[in-house]
Amino acid sequence: MGQKVNPHGLRVGVIKDWSSNWYADKKSFSDNLVEDYKIREYLKKELYQAGVSKLKIERTRKKIKVTIYTAKPGIVIGRGGEGIEALKKKIERLTTKTVLVNVEEVRKPDLDAQLVAENIAFQLERRITFRRAMKGAIQRTMKEGAKGIKTQVSGRLGGADMARSEGYSEGTIPLQTLRADIDYGFAEANTTYGKIGVKVWLYKGEVLPEVTDERKKNFKKRSQDDKKKDFKKRRRNNNQNTGFKDRKNNNNRRGFKPEANEAQNANNEN
Repeated sequence: MGQKVNPHGLRVGVIKDWSSNWYADKKSFSDNLVEDYKIREYLKKELYQAGVSKLKIERTRKKIKVTIYTAKPGIVIGRGGEGIEALKKKIERLTTKTVLVNVEEVRKPDLDAQLVAENIAFQLERRITFRRAMKGAIQRTMKEGAKGIKTQVSGRLGGADMARSEGYSEGTIPLQTLRADIDYGFAEANTTYGKIGVKVWLYKGEVLPEVTDERKKNFKKRSQDDKKKDFKKRRRNNNQNTGFKDRKNNNNRRGFKPEANEAQNANNEN
């Protein structure tokens, strides 16, 4: 059976960047990796109600910079920045370095796959039917300007005895096109019948590579050279055609007829 690869991992290094940016040797690599995992797990639990889309971690030798992308920055910051200071202290307990916390607002949460998945999961926990939750999310996303969206829920849907998967989609979702900007989100809904997994694929459009000035100049130069070559070629062909027509017209004016000339030559030979 064909399986769906994670769209983020497939496009890292092509149109997407790593969620953690740092360098380490063999000794400290595993420690940094475990610290990143602990920081992410803590922030996801602590800021569950804040609508956190993603976390970006950057490291230097003595500092850790954590960027939180959220749809509700007021909940994260708190009154007078109390929320950020509390997060700094708790994160510094997990590490031995000083921590800097930045908050970035997600202007359009309906165009963020992770936030859409969490919204569907939240509605499922409130006993809203999965069909209504998915269709509502699809309509809001397409109104915001998305080119395609696909949703899928898996588990004991509606309290059924047997688990199953159902989904809806609208628009186009080119999963195999690397230049396609596809966002992916996953969330879990804790219901009385067990957990229900929610997956969302969201297509925003193509990301084309930036063309440098030198490439633009070279492209213009090549196009101009090609135009000159085509013009010279057409001019040469036109001259050849006009020369042939002129010779033909001159022969007709002189009364030259190829067929009559051939017949006369045959009679002379006889």
